[in-house]
Amino acid sequence: MQVTELLAEGLKREYRVVLPAAELDAKANERLNEMKDKVRLNGFRPGKVPVAHLKRMYGKSVLAEVIDQAVNEANGQIVEEHGFKLALQPKIELPQDEGAVNEVLEGKADLSYTVGLEVLPSIELGDFKSIELDKPVLAVTDAEVDEMVNRIAEGNRPYSAKEGAAENGDRVTVAFVGTIDGEKFEGGSGEDIPVVIGSNTFIPGFEEQLVGIKADETRTVNVTFPENYQAANLAGKAASFEVTAKTIEAPGEVKLDDEFAKTLGMDSLDALKEQVKSRIAQEHNAQSRAKVKRKLLDVLDTMHQFDVPPTLAEQEFEGIWGSVTSEMEQQKRTFEDEGTTQEAARADYETIAKRRVRLGLVLAEIGEKNDIQVSDDEVTRAVVERARQFPGQEQQVWEFYRKNAQALASLRAPIFEEKVVDFLLELAKVKEVPVTREELYAEDEADKAEAGKDEAEKA
Repeated sequence: MQVTELLAEGLKREYRVVLPAAELDAKANERLNEMKDKVRLNGFRPGKVPVAHLKRMYGKSVLAEVIDQAVNEANGQIVEEHGFKLALQPKIELPQDEGAVNEVLEGKADLSYTVGLEVLPSIELGDFKSIELDKPVLAVTDAEVDEMVNRIAEGNRPYSAKEGAAENGDRVTVAFVGTIDGEKFEGGSGEDIPVVIGSNTFIPGFEEQLVGIKADETRTVNVTFPENYQAANLAGKAASFEVTAKTIEAPGEVKLDDEFAKTLGMDSLDALKEQVKSRIAQEHNAQSRAKVKRKLLDVLDTMHQFDVPPTLAEQEFEGIWGSVTSEMEQQKRTFEDEGTTQEAARADYETIAKRRVRLGLVLAEIGEKNDIQVSDDEVTRAVVERARQFPGQEQQVWEFYRKNAQALASLRAPIFEEKVVDFLLELAKVKEVPVTREELYAEDEADKAEAGKDEAEKA
């Protein structure tokens, strides 16, 4: 085998490999000799088929198998001799000329091909014990618990039919059809939708215009979607709804006591409050971890600056960009609507893609160097948890992950990432800093960018 380096640029390598015809022929003959004792052909006793006859019949197909194996072995030898860690599978370019291919398959010419490699960079890990992080923490207050319990009570308040016009606090079940500039829009229609007047759960101004409506009455409700409305294609737009009231119901009394708690499956009101407190604490802790993790990733990115494999970065970018542009097309928005240009947005998302690849490589290197692994039991628990999210379809979900290695890897990856983050937080100097609820749940620019990137990745 002859190997000639053609390219060594950054993380890209390219080699020309020549496999002599004599070596390939010898391996093919060896394979044919093995076949001789196994092949059954009419006119020949078992084990007595001449190799020359086998070569006439199966020579090309056997040589093709030999070539495939020889190419893989040659590529593996190049990788091993240079100590490469590959970012992607080798890109092999075999001869395309039919005449040249036939000469190789007939054993008349050497096989010459090129192989392109994209290798992982050598990563020198930083001193994680030198990392200093502030972790925002927020204790659960009695006021928070009482507010949540009151919301639960409000959501379980009984209603009974009433005669006459709807008043503030009444529940009106409605059907509606919305239009913008006379045209219906997606998500603008509904049937049998309960609206509690004064709950502020609908578009500002919608509930107030239902005051005085009676059963079977139809009226027009005019509203304007908020500027920060979640559906960007509706944000800030004026809409008109034709609303028909089907039923009017008056609210009943809810008494916060042990009996009420028992209707929710709790032993007592105190037990309900304890569960609510625990749930709020979990939300605070999750938000706190998300923020300290974001700071940790920022520090890791700063500590480890290196070139990333171009193709990995390109693949990451294409995934994000495709999702972003698809979503914008669905919402009929342009980059100008977002206060930017397509060129500037591409540059931003290319930076995000490179950061994601870089951090992924760093986390993988940390995990490998410190023997951080995800057990099969942990993956199984993740599959079970995912199956529980689809009541009635648990078996189908289980079978999907059992048969789909890529889907299973998508569950393993975040578990691995969280374990590496836990490992790093143990080494880092983490200082707990008490904050207000507003501070803990404030969304800074980095959070917004990360949220947008995550949404793109989900899509």
